[in-house]
Amino acid sequence: MVDKTLLAARIAAIRDAVSRIRSVLPPDPASFQSDRTAREVVILNLFVALQDMLSLATHWLSDEGAAVPQGYRDVFLLMGERGFVSSDLAARLAAAAGLRNLVAHQYAVIDWLRIHEIASLHLEDLLLFCEQLARRAQD
Repeated sequence: MVDKTLLAARIAAIRDAVSRIRSVLPPDPASFQSDRTAREVVILNLFVALQDMLSLATHWLSDEGAAVPQGYRDVFLLMGERGFVSSDLAARLAAAAGLRNLVAHQYAVIDWLRIHEIASLHLEDLLLFCEQLARRAQD
């Protein structure tokens, strides 16, 4: 059984990260690209949210007795295969795992226009992950 205290703490952290991103994200990419503080707040909070999601997903899989995959991408895909999150969301999050790795290992080569696009259009996936797991934990 998934630790509900851990689940609540991770979900709160992910939601907080999304809120912080939204609070500083300029509406246009050019403003974002020229605003170092906004870029740093956004990228840090994207990283934190993705890391917390991966931590929660690996905890969830482990508690369910599944062998936890070595790759972050596969962690999300297995969450979808097992029905813990929808398969379409799992596929989108699997792609996002690559962003986590890019931030962690190649910060200097980040495409800030792409980060703005992600932060503008895909934060709902992070919240949907939280909603689906919270709902599943109540079942």
